[in-house]
Order: sequence, then C-alpha cells, then structure tokens
Amino acid sequence: MLLSIREPNFPTEVLGSSIPVLVHFWAPWCGLCRLIVPQLQQFQTNWQDQVKLVGVNADQSLKLASTYRLQTLPTLILFANGQELHRLEHFHGREDLRRTLDEFMHSYQNRSASVSLSTHEYLTLEA
Repeated sequence: MLLSIREPNFPTEVLGSSIPVLVHFWAPWCGLCRLIVPQLQQFQTNWQDQVKLVGVNADQSLKLASTYRLQTLPTLILFANGQELHRLEHFHGREDLRRTLDEFMHSYQNRSASVSLSTHEYLTLEA
C-alpha cells in the first residue's frame, strides 16, 4: 500500500528524505492511476530500501499539483535530495513503466556514484 501524503507533510516526506522518493500524483476518478499501483508496489519491492514510494491525491493537493505543473494523471516524479530528477507522464503499458522506473533508479545511482567519486577525488587532491 502506498504511503498517502498531503501538502503539509510533503516537505518532510519527499523533499527532506534521505533516499529517493517516487511520487505518484493521482486522483480518485483516474482509472489508469489505480491500474498502475501494483506495478509501483512491485517497483518499490524490487528496489527495497533504496527508494520510497508515496501517493499524492492531486485533487486534494491543488497547491502541489500547481507547483509541479501537472498536465496529466497519473504523473510520476522521482525526487532526490529535494530536487526533481525525473518525470513520467506518459507510458505505453506495464513493461514500459517498469523499464522507465528502473532507468530512473539506475540513472540516480550513476549520478550518486559520480558525485561521490568527484568528492573523493577532490579530497584526495587536497590531501
């Protein structure tokens, strides 16, 4: 089951998270939003403690919907270190969704590894 969050706890749960957060913006009237929940839960299971999955009801969180300029639902946004890294607004089936989400995570891991390497190299040069 997705952790459901609203505007007041968005800064803490998403922007302040120590791990990447995949935010599923949805609405009760959106059939596709409900259909992808099992795939999202499988994604979270596959990536275990490396990503947090949360749901935001866009109809109840209009300020967030406006802030992140939602054009369509469902919209999936991957946040890391308080920043939007990737956005998915359209996909073509379950396999496309799974592949795209996995690519998001691999991209995040590669970005994190290069930042760590750059920091380490900098520290080594300074020493």
